[in-house]
Amino acid sequence: MSATGRSGRGATMGDVAERASVSRTTVSFVLNDRPGAGIPAETRRRVLDAAAALGYRPNAGARALAARRSDWYGIVTEIVTAPFAVEVIKGAHDRAAERGKFLLIASSESGGADEATEIEKLLEQRAEGLIYAATWHRAVRVPDVVREVPAVLVNCFDADGTLPSVVPDEVGGGRRATQRLLDAGHQRIGIITLDPGMPASVGRLQGYEAALSAAQVAIDSRLVVAADATADGGYSAANQLLDLDVPPTAIFCGNDRMAMGAYDAIKERGLSIPGDVAVVGFDNQEVIAAYLRPRLTTVALPFQEMGARGVDMLAAIAAGQPPAVSSTTVDCPLLERSSV
Repeated sequence: MSATGRSGRGATMGDVAERASVSRTTVSFVLNDRPGAGIPAETRRRVLDAAAALGYRPNAGARALAARRSDWYGIVTEIVTAPFAVEVIKGAHDRAAERGKFLLIASSESGGADEATEIEKLLEQRAEGLIYAATWHRAVRVPDVVREVPAVLVNCFDADGTLPSVVPDEVGGGRRATQRLLDAGHQRIGIITLDPGMPASVGRLQGYEAALSAAQVAIDSRLVVAADATADGGYSAANQLLDLDVPPTAIFCGNDRMAMGAYDAIKERGLSIPGDVAVVGFDNQEVIAAYLRPRLTTVALPFQEMGARGVDMLAAIAAGQPPAVSSTTVDCPLLERSSV
């Protein structure tokens, strides 16, 4: 590899990390001389030698950060198209204000080089650190520039496993939803799951199965149906469940849009909610859950709390305190309405 990195571009922290056989986070800690990072002397020497060999030069934002602190945190999110982004921003803003800090906001919607440019602009304002927030729970690969300052991921996690994250407790939320139906006397509970590969789908299904097992209720694979995360998907899946020889008396839907479709399938059969079939959703999409009739009992994604926790974690890292855990989960509360 040349001193300018791959394809003639300037060397990045990723290039230094690869040459030194360490993580990008370790490179960031060494090059920013992070106090309390606990990097062994031999590892530090290897990183510095690799940076020198590659001609690595930190960007202006990182140099400014090393020189002095500011009162700013940056938050990067898919704000343009995401209704939930406002809740993350509010939670982060309020907690930052409690700490005497302010937020600068950039959009991650464009992705790729444009996204990196947006982040560079935040760093040029001497942001002390970054919160990178996603609108749905998933693994992400962030631009290398994110790793040049303290950074925390919110509602997503680092595909490389090096950045700390704050994510919803999907398992706990799934358990809570199922337990509510068990407490109402239901034993035959169907579940309409999201895409099987999504962390939300995996976690919510695990919670469902854990609640049934704890109640000594047999898990029936016929009561588990995957569908598109839409009202149409919920409608089709609910019909599949209701067509069983012994249909469920309750349905836990992977999100509120699916629950909206399940409502239609139930009512078309002349059945009542919750008299004949109880329904619980997930996400607490206010425009759906509060306005269905009957109003939908659902599990809320804790966007505001995740934003606040992200700021707490970021403040600790910026102060030189490595996080105690790489990932922290936030409880997903059950909101009681009228569908159970």
